[in-house]
Amino acid sequence: MKFEHYEALAFERDGRVLTIRMNRPDDLNAISPALHEEMARVFFDAADDPDSDVIILTGSRGAFCAGGDFDWLEDQAAGRREPFVNEAKSMRRIVMGLLDCAKPVIAKVNGDAIGFGASIALLCDIVIAADHVRFADPHVKLGLVAGDGGALIWPQLIGFGKAKHYLLTGDAIGAVEAERCNLISFVVPAAELDDYVAKYAGRLARGAQSAIRYTKSVTNIALRQLFSSVFEAGVAYEGLATYTADFGEAVSAIREKRHPSFKGR
Repeated sequence: MKFEHYEALAFERDGRVLTIRMNRPDDLNAISPALHEEMARVFFDAADDPDSDVIILTGSRGAFCAGGDFDWLEDQAAGRREPFVNEAKSMRRIVMGLLDCAKPVIAKVNGDAIGFGASIALLCDIVIAADHVRFADPHVKLGLVAGDGGALIWPQLIGFGKAKHYLLTGDAIGAVEAERCNLISFVVPAAELDDYVAKYAGRLARGAQSAIRYTKSVTNIALRQLFSSVFEAGVAYEGLATYTADFGEAVSAIREKRHPSFKGR
């Protein structure tokens, strides 16, 4: 991999394990346009990396990913945006890059995973979180649609009933409860997270790589079919929502530190 081609992502190697770190710690690793674009290609690059068999995805400095960067959202609400088709293309490449990557991807969730951050984590093969972490997809609280993957992956993991509660309210779920209802794989004390993930990744790296990769590929067939048939609709609805008055109101409310007053427009 040509690490020098990335700025918003950082990388570390430990034997055959490659760690990809979202690297915007001052902004809780929120998704900026630059990070979005880099995430759209990193899993394809990692899949072809000859020096790794296992991938760990995590965030820098005690945060995983706080969702969309506020400045980016504010630009969208103000009409300062590129054609949404470009963003939609990146969204699809991020999701399909994760699902198509034959190597196992472990999400090491060291801090809250919010919005697209939650979707990215939950699309990984194994999700291991510190016990203080929260997961949430609060798109609706911003007047947006959970079209970047959340509306698809949450029901697959915890069923439609529970998933609709969290998606329609934007409520957060703690890591302990997330493990109990099978939203994530494992929860561990925060002080043990690094060691636990390193040992788990090492175990996978010592396994039969062809068998592991083919097993992941077979397991993901249904998810790839689901996302291929439905994902564009979710992205399109989210794109439409960025033109609503409710979205603009939500952004204004955040800026002015008040509760939004939605009008359904």
